[in-house]
Order: sequence, then C-alpha cells, then structure tokens
Amino acid sequence: MVRLPLTPAQIEAGRRLGACLRSARAARDLGEVAGAAGISPETLRKIESGRLPSPAFGTVVGLSRALDVPLQDLADVWQAAALAESA
Repeated sequence: MVRLPLTPAQIEAGRRLGACLRSARAARDLGEVAGAAGISPETLRKIESGRLPSPAFGTVVGLSRALDVPLQDLADVWQAAALAESA
C-alpha cells in the first residue's frame, strides 16, 4: 500500500493539532504525558512540533485521554482548515 503525500492543508492541520496538544499539556512533564498516552516522548515531541503531522488514530486517542481533552475537540482542531476552505 502506497501512502500518498500529505497535502499542505493536512500538514497545517497537523501543526494546529500539535499546538493544541502542547497547549493542553502546559507545564505537565512531556515524558509523563507520553507514557500515559502509550507513546514515546520523542513521538510526542514530533507531534507537538508538527514534524509528525498525521499521527495514528490510536495515538490521538491516547493523547486525548492522557490530557483529558475530548476527542471531538481534537477532531475539530484538525478539521478547522477543511471547514474554512469550504466556506
């Protein structure tokens, strides 16, 4: 299976998602949050910095739970660009 390259809109959505997660983590230790989400600290760093703009669904679910952020809120952050483009 060949994975298509991400579009600029998808890359920007990943940056927004990363910023949202970084904001939700606030002063909490990156390693603790990553561990609670079941991912490595390096993976969380990549997501928060936008270097991993399309994390796996299970990763997003884990982060949602670890940070006590409703999954719908994260989905809304991801889809914000698509909604703006269709308006």
